[in-house]
Amino acid sequence: MDWPFPPALYIEHDKNLKQLVKKLRNESLLAIDTESNSLYAYQERVCLIQLSTRTHDYIIDPLRIADMSPLGELLTNPKIEKVFHAAEYDLMCLKRDYGFTVINLFDTMIAARICGVKALGLNRLLAEYCGVDADKSHQRDDWGQRPLSEEGLLYAQMDTHYLPTLRDKLGELLVSTNRIEEAKETFIEACEVTPPEHTFDPEGYWRMAIPSALNRRQSAVLRELYILREELAKERDCPPFKVLTDKMLLAIAETSPRSVNEVEHVKGLPVAIAHRYAQELLQAVERGKRTQLPRRPRRNSDIDPVVAERFTALRDWRRERAELRGVESDVILSKEALWGLAIKAPTTLDGLQGIRGIGPWRLATYGEEIVSLMVRLLSEAL
Repeated sequence: MDWPFPPALYIEHDKNLKQLVKKLRNESLLAIDTESNSLYAYQERVCLIQLSTRTHDYIIDPLRIADMSPLGELLTNPKIEKVFHAAEYDLMCLKRDYGFTVINLFDTMIAARICGVKALGLNRLLAEYCGVDADKSHQRDDWGQRPLSEEGLLYAQMDTHYLPTLRDKLGELLVSTNRIEEAKETFIEACEVTPPEHTFDPEGYWRMAIPSALNRRQSAVLRELYILREELAKERDCPPFKVLTDKMLLAIAETSPRSVNEVEHVKGLPVAIAHRYAQELLQAVERGKRTQLPRRPRRNSDIDPVVAERFTALRDWRRERAELRGVESDVILSKEALWGLAIKAPTTLDGLQGIRGIGPWRLATYGEEIVSLMVRLLSEAL
């Protein structure tokens, strides 16, 4: 195939990774992306790591490398700026799989959001700022398969090849709009993500049962089906939704079939799936019919009404601030920060210290307004 630029150097041996890390130690910028197999495995993992300098591209194959730890040296080197697009997921995956953390981040999506850019997808930003038409046809590839196609490798390479240029364009925009300090503070906060634990919550079925208005017996059947799906997914090493979708689980729970024939006639359940899992589904339905009726979880009634009122007032203030700037509300302050403020109710600038999501820039920019709002709310409550 015709490559628009030289193919990335493919790193698939421990020795080559160590050599690459040694080579990149003196770089001032690294563009980084990862590809995982979340659509194809029960427990996803990082399957590719793409790196680009301003002149060269590299693709690291962590499925072929026994010791990925040398890469961590580059990620924590404060002299090397690490450029990601929409870094949160990548950072969580790198921390989950290897314990890696990142220091000195530049996130092109965060930069665009802070500047009020509406089109935030990487392909849209590359088209607007770099004049590049990026191919996104391989987004759903199984990156855990080997060998990878040349087209897939090119797709992976392009995700970082143009990031240094995009970083420069958005960096200029941050400077020209006087948003660079805000961005730096947000980049630091973005590096503090914590990967969620991959644990199965047997009570998770309520997120389907309650909106669908299932009665308690139907909910009991759904619970058994929900547990069965997780067991089958783990056994097949695939995501649960590839075994049975939520809609399929709900349809089975609502009709509670009593025979193979009735399973086959459940609306929205493909015949192939009905044939494959008929006996397991019938057994789960029967368990749900016999088991103790589940208690619907109570709504969170522990929130103090006064705290909830403060949160609402802060949210309204945030929305007005965001509208004035032409950005999304959470660019101003995160929801987590709003709750922190609502609970603590600080009435001085010193009181704002230590609330997650309020760093020096936000303290200087919004601190007086927040304190004034808190003082007013507290005085009205007297």
